[in-house]
Amino acid sequence: MIRRGSCEAVAWVTGTRNLRKNTEVWPTPSWWVWRGLLLLPVLWLGLFFVLPLGVLVVYSFLTHQGYGNVLWRWTGENYARLVNPVYGEIFLRSVGLALGTTLVCLVLGYPLALWLVCLPRRWRTGFLLLVIIPFWTNFLVRTYAWMVLLGQRGVINSLLLAMGIIKEPLNLLFTPLAVWIGLVYGYLPFMVLPLYSTLDKFDFNLVLAAQDLGANFWQVLYRVLIPLSARGIGVGCLLVFIPSVGAFVTPDILGGAKSLMIGNVIQNQFLKTLDWPLGSALSVTLMGLILLPIVIYMALLNHSEQRSY
Repeated sequence: MIRRGSCEAVAWVTGTRNLRKNTEVWPTPSWWVWRGLLLLPVLWLGLFFVLPLGVLVVYSFLTHQGYGNVLWRWTGENYARLVNPVYGEIFLRSVGLALGTTLVCLVLGYPLALWLVCLPRRWRTGFLLLVIIPFWTNFLVRTYAWMVLLGQRGVINSLLLAMGIIKEPLNLLFTPLAVWIGLVYGYLPFMVLPLYSTLDKFDFNLVLAAQDLGANFWQVLYRVLIPLSARGIGVGCLLVFIPSVGAFVTPDILGGAKSLMIGNVIQNQFLKTLDWPLGSALSVTLMGLILLPIVIYMALLNHSEQRSY
């Protein structure tokens, strides 16, 4: 027997007006009420996302005329200028560093997330807090801290010299390696958290079953754990790759001119050379580049769901 309170709740959600025969009629939310609740987020996204994006696209087709001047004459010259090998090299460097950052974060983050999931419940909150603690400090301050560590008179070189491992300080700062280390440090939590969320729902009885059938560690990893946590891996990789490919603070501080990334070029076009049309064209191209892995991930996700059915 179903209680009346449960019936009322179900009827309110499903829109059924008559709960039962010969009883009072309960009002249901109007069609306009539900649409009204969606109005605020739609306006917010339209005002702060769609509108600026549209302005950026429009500016990418305008003509740059002198220092900070824009001529309202439509042209595709800004995109044609991107064919320059210099921009191609910077794009490749940005993608390479972003892919390397994503790979290292995955290699480091997956075992860490798996270890967190295997901890007793009373310990998990504390260790998860340690993963999130870096977010409590400004990203710029954390990046400057790596200058102290990687400098020629920094902590790392001082320790290596004191231990006799090296004879002279290593040139670690203002190199692609320094940018890579800074990006991995900054975005590793974005890999750990979605992996933890996925592995926390994982049924580890499947691991025991695979071991009972004779599977070794690597077979369990590649045939059980990774396939069943593929969604968390995909989300984590996207959360790391997308901000890494457009990063400009870390390369600017740790990389210098030799490790220029596309985010730094866009920043220079808008703030230094004041070539807004070219900067807009670079931004639109970068957004297209970022959309590519998202589309691939969604296609693979839909394919896997169709196969499961």
